[in-house]
Parts: sequence; C-alpha cells; structure tokens
Amino acid sequence: MLNDNIPSSQLRDRIERLALRSNKPSRYIGGEVGSVVKDKSGVTVRFAFCFPDTYEVGMSHLGMKILYGLKNARPEFWCERVFAPEKDFEDAMRQNNIPLYALESLDPIREFDFIGFTMQYELSYTNVLNMLDLAGLEVYARDRSENDPIVVAGGPCVCNPEPLADFFDLFILGEGEEVNLELMDLYADMKKRGFKKSEFLSSASKIEGIYVPSLYEVSYHEDGRVKNIVSPQGAPLPIRKRVIKDLDSVYYPDYFVVPFTDIVHDRAVVEVLRGCIRGCRFCQAGYIYRPFREKSIDSIAGEAKALCEQTGYEEISLSSLSTSDHPKIEELLSRLVDYTESEKISLSLPSLRVDSFSEEIIEKINRVRKSGLTFAAEAGTQRLRDVINKNITEDEILSTCAIAFAAGYSTVKLYFMLGLPTETEEDVMGIVLLVRRISDLFYSVNKGVKGRFLSIHVSCATFVPKPFTPFEFEAQITKEEIVKRQAILSSSLKSKHIKLSYHDYNVSILEAVLARGDRRLGQVIYSAWKKGCTFDSWDEHFKFESWLEAFEECKLEPEFYACRQREYEEKNPWEHLDYFISKSFLISENKKAKMGITTPSCREKCSGCGVMKECGGTYCGGRG
Repeated sequence: MLNDNIPSSQLRDRIERLALRSNKPSRYIGGEVGSVVKDKSGVTVRFAFCFPDTYEVGMSHLGMKILYGLKNARPEFWCERVFAPEKDFEDAMRQNNIPLYALESLDPIREFDFIGFTMQYELSYTNVLNMLDLAGLEVYARDRSENDPIVVAGGPCVCNPEPLADFFDLFILGEGEEVNLELMDLYADMKKRGFKKSEFLSSASKIEGIYVPSLYEVSYHEDGRVKNIVSPQGAPLPIRKRVIKDLDSVYYPDYFVVPFTDIVHDRAVVEVLRGCIRGCRFCQAGYIYRPFREKSIDSIAGEAKALCEQTGYEEISLSSLSTSDHPKIEELLSRLVDYTESEKISLSLPSLRVDSFSEEIIEKINRVRKSGLTFAAEAGTQRLRDVINKNITEDEILSTCAIAFAAGYSTVKLYFMLGLPTETEEDVMGIVLLVRRISDLFYSVNKGVKGRFLSIHVSCATFVPKPFTPFEFEAQITKEEIVKRQAILSSSLKSKHIKLSYHDYNVSILEAVLARGDRRLGQVIYSAWKKGCTFDSWDEHFKFESWLEAFEECKLEPEFYACRQREYEEKNPWEHLDYFISKSFLISENKKAKMGITTPSCREKCSGCGVMKECGGTYCGGRG
C-alpha cells in the first residue's frame, strides 16, 4: 500500500515521465477531448469513477459515459475517471511511490469523497482490491479511517455483492441516474454539518437502492448454506433496486470523452431500450434489467445526431439487450439510415434476434454497412431451446440465414452454450447438425455464384448459473463433462470454413463461484489477490492454481458454490435484495424448464414475474 504524500507538482511530473515509458502512454495522461476539468475550489463533492480493468475496456462502457456526464452536469460535483493500470505501469507506480490517481486532475483518489467502482463481471474482483491498495487505502472497509473516502459499487454484479461485502461501504442496486445524485446530495449536506462515516452510512441506507452491508449480519448452517440475513440496526429488508421509469426524460449525454488511442468499442453509442421481453432462463441481464422500456424514435435520433456532431465519431451503435424488440424498429432504422447515409456514418446493430430479422431490416443495414452477422442460437436442438425458453425454431434460424446469404452476407457468428440444464450428447450433436445445415444453405443460396466463400464462427461458452434467473438453482457441469462435449464438437466440425472456439472452463467455474457466493468468499478473493491474482479475465494473467490455493487456505470448496444443485427452499446469499423478480416465479420457470414448457414473451402475455406488481403496473413490456 502506497502512503507517501508527494506534492502535486512533483506527482504530475513523475506521472508524465513514467507514462512515456509505458506500453501505452495515452492510457495514463488524461487531457482527452470532452474530459471535464473543474476548479477544485468550487467543488463540494469529488467522485472517482473507477473501472476495474484497462483504459481500453473501461472507456467502452456506456454506463460510465452516462454517469460521468450526469454528475459533471452539476457544477458542485466533479466526477473523474480511473482505470486499472496494466502490469508495466503498475510496477512503475509502486517503485516510484505514485498512488492511483484520476485522469482529469492527476490527483490521488484517496483525496476524493467517493471512490466508486462499476462491477460488470465477476473476474474483475481482485482488480478492485489492487486498485484500493494502489490508492494507498486499506482494502477491508473495517480498516479504513473516518477520513478515507466512501467506497461504493454498482453494476450488474451487485445483484449479489456478498463476496465483496467486506471491501465496500455501500452498494447501489439497479439503475443509477437518480440514486447517484441523491447519494451525493446527502453527502454534501452532511459534509457541511460535519458527520461520522457511520452516521452517513446509516442515513444512506434509507435511500431506496442503497445497500450498506455492515448493517446486516449473515448466519450459516453447519453445512455452509446461508441460514439467515438480519439487520440488528433495523436497516431496510429487503433492499429494493432503483428503476428509471421514463427513458425519454432521464439524462443522456450529448458528448463522450474521445480517447487518444483505440478502445474496444470506439464509436458513438445510443441506448434504444432497457430490459427484455424474452425471458431466456439462463440470462441474468434479461431479468435484473426488467421492466422493458423503450426510448422514442425522436430521442434516439436526436441523441445519435448530437453525439456524432460533438465527438466526430463516424460510427453509431445502438445499445440494448435486443435492439430488434423495439416496437418501431423499422421506422427507427429508416430515420437513422437517412441521417447516417447523408453524413457517411456507419450504423451498427448488435443484439438482433433471429425471429425478428427481416428483409426490410437487412435492406436498411446494407444501405450503410455490410459486415458479418451474429446470432445467438444458444442450443442445437429444439428440445433444449424450449428448456432454456429461447423461443426460436430451427426454421427461423435457417430462414434468417437465407435472407442474409441472399443479401450477400458470407460471414456468420453463432453463439451456443454447453452444459445447459438437461443437456445430452444428442443436444451437443444438434449444434453440429445445425452448423452443417447453415453451411449447406449458404452454398444452395449461392449456387452458381463465383468468388463467394462462407465463414462460420462457432463460439461455445460454458453455462454459468446466475442469481435472479430460473437457473440459479442449477449445478454447473463438471470439467470432465465439458471436455467430453467439447471433444464431440471438435471431432465433428472439421472444415476450413468453420472456426470453433470455447471458453476456458477454469474461468467459467470461478465466475459461477463468485456469482453465487456468500460473504465468506471475501477471504478467498483477498488471499488470491495477495498471491498475485489480478486481471483474471485476461488469459495471460489468469492464475487458476493460485485461486485453488486460496480456496484451500480458507477451507472453502469451489464446487460447493458452482457445482451443487440448490433446493428451492434454500436461502440464497442474495435473498435480502429485491430486483423485483419473485422467487416463486423463478421456481415456476425452473419447473417448466424441466418439463420443456416455454413461456411467451412479455409482449404476448404477462408471465407474472413480479415486475408489474413492484412497478405499480404502470409500465412493462407486456403492455400491448
């Protein structure tokens, strides 16, 4: 942990000098177009927004862009960006006593009022500890002083924040545009009057969407299962997530910080909707982001135009869980294509559904850009697609591919999962047969056409059971079984135009452990970090053996969390958190999965998941 107090002028000189020696100096110097610099004397609350991964990954994240602009729109607040330094620059920082700093001011983040992390994936957890340590702070919340910043987290992973509970002062559940400002307003008010950290946390816990883990106690059965979760201090139970009701009226930035270097998604991004109407039983995002809400076409078009004009980007991407589920998708595309075509701007449409793909949509896409198409079939047989409630048929998959091939597309990416509940070898072979049929279809559609060759990329992830899904009760498949099923695919899909890829099982089991874990995993995360584990989602940095050593030292077993079937009556570590999806609904959907019974989309019929009740029945994807 770094503790040296270096004058700001010397610190700035050291940063600039060392950054030039790093692999990518532009990650570490700030000063990009669109970055917000304020006079500290006029600022009441400073917020260090941390993304626990590299600059290139974090700068691509839409949520960070939204909250950065939202907070900085208030003159008395200053939000600055912080990213995890890569190994080369981290070593230089530690050797030269440079604490973790924010890009806008280059000030150490331990001087800020808030340090906030967005938790987008479980394998970033050790990076959080490393960044706190690099900032010169104790990693355990209980060891930090009254004068240290409030350390907070939000994002999808905090739907079960228990493995991280010992490291954070509070968590923000759900959508952050309103609750972030309420939290900072509370802090500003209490800061004027003087306060103890415990007083602030107690007051913050009364804001809907704020979870203060130190106010709750967890007990366990002898076999390790959670017994009870209580709040001796009388804090709210359950803690409800926050939801934005009207996407047209909520803040959305008209500018982005434009990086000096290439980032993962280097383009303007416009959110078109939130939530999902589909109900795929494995998909956590499809449940925790409910209810379904779409923006108006006027809002989307206006935001796209403003972002392109302010940033100079020549590509727009539409962001959502399922873009083609916007009820006016064709009208929206017509409006956007008219603009992008006239301005020579590319339009990217990720998250297209097979069953909502049409000749009209592809015609509009082709007016501005033709690249590969990506479809998530998820399973190779109709039986298994019904189990997971994918609600697409093989005929729809082939029909979609035929439309694409006839329009000149020759590159297709197909996503599948292995190890889904009830999966058999016949289901695995179903992937092989489906890929072969798509291949045959391409050459049938292009019969007699010269110079057109097919490229199929088949990606097979390992199923990871996640909280707040109907499959949260399911056991993850063992490594022996996944290797066996991968071998079936490898031996059966040997073709020069088919590229097959898998996820590393060791990564998948660790993801499952952290996703469904309890507070006791905090000691495992700490031990793994002390053994040098950081950037666990990067193949070149992942040290699975060190993680196994950490589990052994802490007398916990990964299989207990990942590979154990959970009874419906078991109290889960996240059961005190309310994401509006009732447990009775998840149990019902799990039972229907075992019977191969599908549930229609919210637009066809309300499935009674609990969202309508929690939201007062005023808005939901099932409204017609």
